[in-house]
Amino acid sequence: MQQIDFVQTYAQAPIKCDMYMELPPGIETKHGNSKDYVLKLLANLYGQKQAGRVWNQYMTDKLRNIGFQQSQVDECVFYCNDVILIVYMDDGLFFGSHDNTLTLIIKQLKDAGLNVEDQGHPADYVGVNIRNSRDRTYKFTQRALIDAIIDDVDIGNSYTKPVLAKVSLQLHAFRDTPRFEGNFNYCSVVGELNYLGQTTRPDILYAVHQAAKYSTDPRVEHGEAIVYIVKYLKATGHVRLRFKPDPPKGFQCYFEADFVGNWNKEFAPTDPSTAKSRSGLIVFYASCPIIWASKLQSQVALSTTEAEYIAMSMALRDVIPLMERIQEMRGHKFDIVNTQPYVYCKVFEDNSGTLELAWLPRLHPCTKHINVCYHHFREHFQKGLIKIFPINTKYQIADTLTKALTQNDFVHHRKHMCGL
Repeated sequence: MQQIDFVQTYAQAPIKCDMYMELPPGIETKHGNSKDYVLKLLANLYGQKQAGRVWNQYMTDKLRNIGFQQSQVDECVFYCNDVILIVYMDDGLFFGSHDNTLTLIIKQLKDAGLNVEDQGHPADYVGVNIRNSRDRTYKFTQRALIDAIIDDVDIGNSYTKPVLAKVSLQLHAFRDTPRFEGNFNYCSVVGELNYLGQTTRPDILYAVHQAAKYSTDPRVEHGEAIVYIVKYLKATGHVRLRFKPDPPKGFQCYFEADFVGNWNKEFAPTDPSTAKSRSGLIVFYASCPIIWASKLQSQVALSTTEAEYIAMSMALRDVIPLMERIQEMRGHKFDIVNTQPYVYCKVFEDNSGTLELAWLPRLHPCTKHINVCYHHFREHFQKGLIKIFPINTKYQIADTLTKALTQNDFVHHRKHMCGL
């Protein structure tokens, strides 16, 4: 595995048409009033609406010229013999069986006219620290980001917290309480926490999204919730995202819905989102967590079964493309371990009504109104590509992504999600 950096990414691609810009503040011209003049762009620049697309097309053409094929499932994944390249903005990761092959490909990229920097084996990638052990275990951390968040909120030597949210408190708009005027930038800290939760700390995602809902008008209670999360992070600096692959397990998807768990009749007139249910999902491949999410459903569910069914649909929208990507990799002759002739996804669900609706797609008076867009995965069930297995609620890992739990339950699920 080797990492590369595309230097001055967008500016490497030629501009597609004549474009002009006003002179930046502080730049003057000797020909007269600077407001009467413009600059003609000679290169593709950040800030243009089409800049990202132009760069992607330019990079893709260069990669094709040296033998790479672009994935049909993910446009940022490329294949060349036994090598895979993943591109994220201006960073790239090569995966291959021989370091000499990767070094040769990087040289070919430079010869093709791409300005790239070979950064060797990745110790850090997009802010994530990567450590691997002799037992083929990988650990991912963002200690620097956590320390920065703690400094930004400035909690000092106050007591830390073993969980990230109070079970007894549901966040609402709190329109009748004072606005948040704390010593930190609420939106900035929410953004940092959200990035942390999306990359290496799935255990904080529910609480962060609850607080993020009120970023435009935070109140004192919302600021206290942020401080509570940061105190939890300070107490759990040892928690890391841990990968120890167990290939025979294949895909496993846990999802859950908290049916109108945030409902409050007092705040409903000013905060309609209290009537919406929250979905939580986490997807494992080879026993490693690769996708997780906690989000409000886009429509109001009228029953627990409907809320769980919508959560299933949302989860499988992420799972099915992953299954297609695995099939694509097998088509490129990559040694993908799988115990079945097809890629299977085990979906764990603790709601019997949802299981029946997925297995027996019949119209019922209480379910016939469910939007057809949520039935997209039924064909995969009929073909046997996805199997659903019931699971006891106490083993439903996705519970952590839908509601605040007691300390014992939370720590139990966190161990399964993060590995520590």
